[in-house]
Amino acid sequence: MKTHLTSFIKSNYRELVIGGILASAIFIVGHLSGGFVVRPDSVVLPFYMGINIFSFLFCWLTLALLISKFPMYKVLGVFGLLFLGAIAEYFMNIPNNPITIPLLILFWMGVSYLIIPKFFKKYQIAIIFTYGAVITYFFMFRRTSNYVEDHHPVVTTFLVVSISMMIVLWAYDRWKWLTNLRADKAKAELMLLKNQVNPHFFFNTLNNLYGLAVEKSEKAPAMILKLSDIMRYTIYDGNADYVYLKDEIAYIEDYIELNKIRYQKKVEITFIKDIPYSHKIAPILIVIPLENAFKHGVESLMENAFIKIEITTTNSGIFFRIKNNYEFKELKSKGIGLENLQKRLAMIYPNKHKLEITKTEDIYELSLSIKTT
Repeated sequence: MKTHLTSFIKSNYRELVIGGILASAIFIVGHLSGGFVVRPDSVVLPFYMGINIFSFLFCWLTLALLISKFPMYKVLGVFGLLFLGAIAEYFMNIPNNPITIPLLILFWMGVSYLIIPKFFKKYQIAIIFTYGAVITYFFMFRRTSNYVEDHHPVVTTFLVVSISMMIVLWAYDRWKWLTNLRADKAKAELMLLKNQVNPHFFFNTLNNLYGLAVEKSEKAPAMILKLSDIMRYTIYDGNADYVYLKDEIAYIEDYIELNKIRYQKKVEITFIKDIPYSHKIAPILIVIPLENAFKHGVESLMENAFIKIEITTTNSGIFFRIKNNYEFKELKSKGIGLENLQKRLAMIYPNKHKLEITKTEDIYELSLSIKTT
C-alpha cells in the first residue's frame, strides 16, 4: 500500500503541486467570504474544521486528477467557476446573491463532464433539466418572504439536492449496467448449455454413418436425410428463445427415427401426443432426457429395450414424461445431460417448472411440467 502511494506521488508530483496551489487559492477566497457551505459561527468548530479539511482534500485530489488527464485550459475553465463562486461570495455577501449557486452547480456539471464524459452525455438531458430546475427554483425562492438574510443554509440545501441527484443517477446507471451484464452472462451461459447438447450425438451419428457407408447400406441415404433435418433445426431454430411445441415434436420424431437406424436393434418406442394447445417451448430442451434414454437404456440393453414418451398440453402449460428400462450397472454417473437440463430449466423457467425423477433397479422415469403462462 505504502509502495503504491509513494509511486503515485512520484509519478504525479507536478499535478499534486499545481492542484494544491489552485485548491489553496480557492479555499482562501472561500474562507475570506465567510465559508462556502457553512459559516464558522453556525456550527461547532470540529464540524466546521472537518468539512473544510474534507472539502480541501477533495478539491486538491480532483484538481490533480484532472490536470493529469486533461489540458490545463479545461481544468482552469471548470475550477474557474468554483473560484468565481468564491469571489462572488466575498464581494456579494448579501441575502440576494444570485451568482454563487449557479456557478457552483455549473462547476459540478463541468467536473462530471470531464471525469465521466460518457455518463454525462448519456444523461445530459436529465442532468441539465434537474440542475436548471434547481437554479430556477432558487431564483424564485429568493424572491419570497422565506428567504433568510443568512443564505448559507439555503446554499447548502441546493448543493446537497443537486449533488445527491448526480450520485443517485450515477448509482442507477451502474445498477442498470450490472443488470445488463448479468443478463448477458446468463445468455452466454444458456448458449453454452445449448451447445453442449448435440456434439456427442452428432459425433456418434457420424461414426455410424461412416460404418453404413463402408458397408454400402441402403439405410445410409435415409440417415443422411434425417441428420440433415436435425442439423437444420439445431442450427436455425435452436438459436431462437422459443419455438412452437409442434416443431420441437417434429424434431424429436426425426431424432427417434435416426436413432433407430443408428442402433440397428429392435426397440419398442411409444410416443403419445395430446397437444390441443399451441404453446411455445425452449428449443432442444425435452430431447435431453430422450438422448439419455437411448444412451443409458437402449445402448446398454441387448434386447427388450423400450422407451415410452408422453407429451400433453393444457391451457396453462406443457407436461412431458419419459420412461425407459436400463441395465443398472450402466447408470453409475449423473452425466452432463441431466445437469444441463436442470440448469437450463432454472434459467429459462424459474419457479415455473417441476422436474421429478424416479428410479428402480431397471426402470428410469422422468416427469417435467412447465408453466407457459
